[in-house]
Amino acid sequence: MEKRSRLKPSLVFVGMPEMIDRRLLTNIDWILAGLVVAVCLLGIVNIYSATSSYKIVATPYYIKQIYWFLVGMSIALMVCMVDYHILEDLSYWFYGVVIILLVAVLVIGRRSMGATRWLNLGLFNIQPSELMKIVIIITFARFFSNYQTVGGLTVKDMLFPLGLLSIPALLIMKQPDLGTAVIVILVAISITVYRGLRWSTVVTFSLVTLPVLWLGWSHFLRPYQKNRVLDFLNPERSRLGSGYHIIQSKIAVGSGGFIGKGFLKGTQSQLQFLPEQHTDFAFSVFSEEWGFVGCLVLILLYLSLVLWGLNIARRCNDRFGALLAVGVTAMLFWHIVINMGMVIGLFPVVGVPMPFFSYGGTSMITSMVGIGILQNISMRRFMF
Repeated sequence: MEKRSRLKPSLVFVGMPEMIDRRLLTNIDWILAGLVVAVCLLGIVNIYSATSSYKIVATPYYIKQIYWFLVGMSIALMVCMVDYHILEDLSYWFYGVVIILLVAVLVIGRRSMGATRWLNLGLFNIQPSELMKIVIIITFARFFSNYQTVGGLTVKDMLFPLGLLSIPALLIMKQPDLGTAVIVILVAISITVYRGLRWSTVVTFSLVTLPVLWLGWSHFLRPYQKNRVLDFLNPERSRLGSGYHIIQSKIAVGSGGFIGKGFLKGTQSQLQFLPEQHTDFAFSVFSEEWGFVGCLVLILLYLSLVLWGLNIARRCNDRFGALLAVGVTAMLFWHIVINMGMVIGLFPVVGVPMPFFSYGGTSMITSMVGIGILQNISMRRFMF
């Protein structure tokens, strides 16, 4: 794909009509919007069921999720109305700011449940590791859109982007937040593969992976993280301990059968055998109540969303936009695959939520920013 020439959009808001073109309103990608809204609504209904047996709280979780959904949609709308090429100009500034925030988390961050992931900025708390998911997409898209190479990327070509990736990945692992670090790494790899690698580069990095994994196991993983890997290999080793989560999740998924037990009738969720059933294991609740048929519908919605994201990348008029769309789609894809694999025992438990489906404001906002970027790219393909 050839990189087209363009005039850089001005950051001055005096010419607001030039930045927010009325023609955009006629080019809204309704398929993208409809898929996201459908998954969000299913998620809200599922959160209602998953938390219906909880003690009464001031604001029910499903109401909070509706708030986050509306806030997320508003943010997505704002993101899609400003030309996405501005992100290219500001990418390295964003990267630098988030790196500073990640360092600040380790120094003065708020500790909760054995991890330090939040930073108190006075009026609100922020989780910089979530911001890095979006920022690493923008940064890699900026680098590879301007980097010219023939015949695929070599090992030498990869040194600078590897440096860009390793700093935030190590800082996030230090919190520790293995799930987010894995997502950041996989998203960066996805963008790189889309850009094109030489086979010699693939072989070289494959050979390097084994000693890196051994080093990570020996020096970086905490004992509870190692237990999650061991429980993945043999959940029965600690049925009432570290293996409890995955065992209960597999029981819930399997007991749903073909058509499920029915809404609000899942025993694993209503009797609260499932831990984190409205967040990381929300899909287990859905599987038990709606069975194979319900899961198939949800998977088809997610599959359509991923394929539509790749279609937006294919139709994009410039390389930066295409890489950006691939990165956002990869972020959603890896969240979906890892979470579904986690709850059915195909992957270790790493605390990765289902986008638009699991409860959580941070996850909803991050995913909606990504959707805003995809919408932005899709809407502007007619305007150049």
